[in-house]
Amino acid sequence: MTQLMLDMPEEAFATLHQTPKEFAREMRIAAAVKWYELGKISQGRAAEIAGLTRAGFIDALSRYQVCPFQYTAEELIEELRDVD
Repeated sequence: MTQLMLDMPEEAFATLHQTPKEFAREMRIAAAVKWYELGKISQGRAAEIAGLTRAGFIDALSRYQVCPFQYTAEELIEELRDVD
């Protein structure tokens, strides 16, 4: 696993009431959720980046109010047409 180092202002941890370790964990989850929401990565890859199980990642999506399904309305309609 590759390790990254970031310079963060001390105030960031106090503002969010988190230790640096908690902050780093939440940052991984937030990034994975956003990349998933944008359709850049799959749900499985996002869970891996977040350091969560797939079920844990789905829970994180809920906390961030992001739909776990990556379908547009048009794609869903097309998918349902193919079922008939």
